[in-house]
Amino acid sequence: MNIKVRQYALIILVSIILICIPIIGSPEFNESTSLFYSLKFQKRFLGTILVVLFFYLNYFYLIPKLYFSKKYILYIVLIIVCFVLILKIPHLIFNEEMIRESFKALGPDRTQRRFEPNFWQRLFFDKTLYQFIICIFISFLLRLNLQMNEMESEKLKSEVSYLKAQINPHFLFNTLNSLYALTLEKSDEAPEAILKLSTIMRYIVTESSKEMVLLKDEIEYVKDYIDLQKLRMVEDTVFSFTITGTIDQQKIAPLLLIPFIENAFKHGLNPDKNCYIHIKINIEKKVLYLIVENSKSVEIFPSEKSEKGLDNTLKRLQYNYPDKHELTISDTDNDYKVTLKIDL
Repeated sequence: MNIKVRQYALIILVSIILICIPIIGSPEFNESTSLFYSLKFQKRFLGTILVVLFFYLNYFYLIPKLYFSKKYILYIVLIIVCFVLILKIPHLIFNEEMIRESFKALGPDRTQRRFEPNFWQRLFFDKTLYQFIICIFISFLLRLNLQMNEMESEKLKSEVSYLKAQINPHFLFNTLNSLYALTLEKSDEAPEAILKLSTIMRYIVTESSKEMVLLKDEIEYVKDYIDLQKLRMVEDTVFSFTITGTIDQQKIAPLLLIPFIENAFKHGLNPDKNCYIHIKINIEKKVLYLIVENSKSVEIFPSEKSEKGLDNTLKRLQYNYPDKHELTISDTDNDYKVTLKIDL
């Protein structure tokens, strides 16, 4: 449940409790007389309604606009003004003469008994003050909790954006290395490679800033990347790429799969010895499986180490899919295998 939805639910709950207190605690509650025919009760109930209205005013306006803006003196002055109004308004609307006349209609015995000081009457002022203080405390507690959650959310978004920014240049540098090799060889495949790179970079620019993208678009991006990398494969490379399952309207965080595939091409290709790369993507309803296997060899071109990019990807998995992913990495002297399961 969204943090703001929880906050609003708590605000409504607090309001209901505050409104119920004068009803349950009224001396007329257990008597046959209707509560709302009693001017004394109406006076107390109006005071409670004003306290509830102050609770909303304090939560939605006074705290965020004044207290958080460090306008402490103005905030305290308005708090005092609100409290005075809460005390005075019921007295102005329901004065003692009106209440006395209403009791006379019930008979002299009833009037005498009604005006005998009781516990609730003696504590009327203290109860209003108590409710007022409770409202201030609860509204502060809810507001501070909301602010802390929003700050944590913004911090998380900033960290994820920073991690994405680290991954994108890393991918670009490796791709440019591949293009550099093709141009040195004066390969006729260079124009096709440039077109693929253009499509890939367009996807990165337009989609990487989003929290979620369509899985089918992410898969197309992976296909373009693999097509680009296949241009520099030697004939002896054993390569396979398969996609199974049904791709519908599932969504995934962008650029999560490519670092594992990129790592396989970086460390798995070697023209001087037999090597292999196997990539498999399987979609079962809302569960995605990625299996990447490759032989380990020296890098053909010197480039930035991939460990940092993979570490960042692991952090993004934790951010975007906490308790919804499983990652297994097998790293031996000759082989490397990644098995990733994501609950989309």
